[in-house]
Amino acid sequence: MTISSDPVFWHRLQFAFTATYHYIFPQLTMGLAPLIVLWKWRAIRSGDARYAEAARFWTRIFGLTFAVGVVTGIPLEFQFGTDWAGFSRYAGGVVGQTLAMEGMFAFFLESALVGTLVFGEARLSRRAHFAVSVGVCAGSWLSAYFILATNAFMQHPVGFAIAPDGSLQLADLGGYLMNSWAWSMLAHNQSAALVSGAFVVAGTGAYYQLRGVHKWQAHMYLRWGVTLGLIASVMVAFPTGDHQAKLVARNQEVALAAMEGRFNSGPMAPITLIGQPNVVERRLDNPIALPGVLSFLAYGTFHANVRGLTAFPEDTWPTSIEPLYYAFHIMAGLGTFFIALMGLATLDSWRGRLETRRALLWTLMLALPFPFIANAAGWMTAEMGRQPWLVYGLYRTRDGASDVVSAGNTIFTLIGFCGLYLVLGLLYLYLVGRDVARGPGHDVGASGELAVIE
Repeated sequence: MTISSDPVFWHRLQFAFTATYHYIFPQLTMGLAPLIVLWKWRAIRSGDARYAEAARFWTRIFGLTFAVGVVTGIPLEFQFGTDWAGFSRYAGGVVGQTLAMEGMFAFFLESALVGTLVFGEARLSRRAHFAVSVGVCAGSWLSAYFILATNAFMQHPVGFAIAPDGSLQLADLGGYLMNSWAWSMLAHNQSAALVSGAFVVAGTGAYYQLRGVHKWQAHMYLRWGVTLGLIASVMVAFPTGDHQAKLVARNQEVALAAMEGRFNSGPMAPITLIGQPNVVERRLDNPIALPGVLSFLAYGTFHANVRGLTAFPEDTWPTSIEPLYYAFHIMAGLGTFFIALMGLATLDSWRGRLETRRALLWTLMLALPFPFIANAAGWMTAEMGRQPWLVYGLYRTRDGASDVVSAGNTIFTLIGFCGLYLVLGLLYLYLVGRDVARGPGHDVGASGELAVIE
């Protein structure tokens, strides 16, 4: 086995690594932000300081996560020029619009307010600080929309015109921003972010419950976490995941075939539960499948014909079929597990016995990393499924790489990123772990009355 000397391979690997690592943090902040808003609203409405304490505790976690997300996100912007200069020249006139909007309208809103959210509670009235939390939440979700609109154009290009020099220019801003693929991705991605936030909250509650500390906060984290987790997990599968799958079936048939390891065409296409794609021999080894389900999910009828990879020119096949297949099945498998786990936990919560189910509490705590794995697998599915295109059907990935940056230079910076991100990750885990170990504050009286003077 030899290590590739192809610069494009290393450009792709470096961007994949930095993007995947970076997305660990925004998915958590986007998942926590609505919960912080809800808890602050409940504190104002009920006068119960325990909700305010929960919001204060998770705001500290939010602030730490946001800071590391900013640090790990900055290199992605530079890589458009260093690793993907060809793509920037070709499509910068279009995708640059939403990237600039994300910075000007969304990131500045969130970053301008996050410091006030974390440190300004004592200086503001409850309602003013609640408004700050709403602004931070809006900024984080608006940021997601602009980034997803950029990616949606790469998946399903609309609203563009071809300039005389062959580059793409924005022709219809409304059509570009209203891209149906972008809104579908937004619904699916944000539902998945809520799953991450819910699992972290529920897992922390389970940890406190197992230790026998912070009993009321543990109860609240469990109750809110598992309820939100069930709702969001179902939404990830249906309707958002179902709609996303239908878009892929309609616009990226070859990607759908690769995701399912399907080489031959035909009706009653099965969905594969277990199997190993054998690209060399054009078959799926040891399959366990449900007949007709893929046809129904993709086209609404069991008898619909689903084309296999051999129906398409081989140079249009995704370039990494095996990793794409496994990424999709990891995402789908974990998504099914999330629904089952959160459904069981929510049922026990309604019955008032979740706190006594130690096996279930251990499962909730140990399952905390799984949504991050599922989100990473989901993004791998989307990005590897688009290959070999950077802008689907228009511009190939190989043409977008910087031709003056060698494989050696890219490997060198990739090693640097690995070292830097290892240090950042360990520091982040230490700081968050320290806050979790300390737990929510103890400045609330037994009556739970809110001791804030406006």
